[in-house]
Amino acid sequence: MVPPSDRMFTRQSPSLWLYALANIGGVAAYLPLLTLLVPMKVEAVSPDGRIALLSLVAVLGAATASLANILFGWLSDRSQRAGRGRRGWMAIGLAGMAASYAAIGMAATPVMLVAAILFFQFAVNALLAPLMAIMAEEIPDAKRGLAGGLIALGNPAASALSTWLVGEAVLGEQGRLAAVVMAVMLCVLPLLLVGAGGAMPDERVAAAPSRPSRRDFVIAGVARLWIQVAAVVTQVYLLYYFETIVPAADYADLPHWVGQVFTCAFVLPLPIALVLGRLADRMERRRYILLMAGLVAALGLLGMAGANGRQAAAAAFILYTAGSSVFVALHVGLSFQLLPDPRHRGRDLGLFNLTNTLPTIIGAGLTWTFATPHDFDAVLVVLALVTMAGGLAILGVKAWR
Repeated sequence: MVPPSDRMFTRQSPSLWLYALANIGGVAAYLPLLTLLVPMKVEAVSPDGRIALLSLVAVLGAATASLANILFGWLSDRSQRAGRGRRGWMAIGLAGMAASYAAIGMAATPVMLVAAILFFQFAVNALLAPLMAIMAEEIPDAKRGLAGGLIALGNPAASALSTWLVGEAVLGEQGRLAAVVMAVMLCVLPLLLVGAGGAMPDERVAAAPSRPSRRDFVIAGVARLWIQVAAVVTQVYLLYYFETIVPAADYADLPHWVGQVFTCAFVLPLPIALVLGRLADRMERRRYILLMAGLVAALGLLGMAGANGRQAAAAAFILYTAGSSVFVALHVGLSFQLLPDPRHRGRDLGLFNLTNTLPTIIGAGLTWTFATPHDFDAVLVVLALVTMAGGLAILGVKAWR
């Protein structure tokens, strides 16, 4: 017997792997570009003013991404209610993303580059906002945990693409940009070409016994925001943190070594996220698994604060990343069922996306206040407390039991 909450999803519903593959494409659309290709382009366009230009690109890009995600989520809601579905907006976003990559490649001045990046942020969120809403609508509640584990594949796959791009010097700037576009299209097109599974929105509303509590939605969002603050700080400032741990004589090989640590930290949580995601689906004790992941992340941050050598610091960072990555991956999958109104999934997910952009501002403020070039211990302790609060806040989400 198919549970009532899942019966509406059984008609030709695409495989979870198609959603996971599309999510990998979505992450690959922005991660290699923003962490590697844009900094390289900035240095080529404005070598003397690269720090100021990169900061400007980051701030304006984050603001554009936040607004564009809400806008395209709302537009895809309108299309869904009109019976046209959301995949058309994904196709527009995919085409716009490819065009923005071409504009970035052709940018020869700081003004042209800033304009191209803002165009990219606008286009990529036309792809990402409806994609998240599609997953919220088409993935059944009983598979939310497993879906979250599969969503965790996005970051390591995109990081592997970044590593490959760095090593392939023969590609050149244009070749690297073209390679990313091709990878994104190969990942996203299968889901675009497969029709939506399940019922139309009005059928879902009729089938649902009650709407999720907006209180649960807000609490889950606040918990994720607190967890993401530490993620932003540890990723942006990790190299500087390790410079406070190792002797100055070891600085030369430090970036390469930190890159290896990053790779291990992203890959190791994958099987854990998949196992715990499936366990969360079976046990229906979802908030306690998220709480455990948050506490593990906080423990890792405290370990980083107390580390005296690079090996101990790396082990603590990997422990932190394991807890944080599992929390975020499972949280994404499970949060789909908390959307308070099925008619406005895209818009609400756009608002939820602020938990990915606001931590950048909060994390920078905390680092500025508590860290020094030679000591990150205080800010790491503060981040551990914030992360612990995020994990504990999950207990307030009643829908996850």
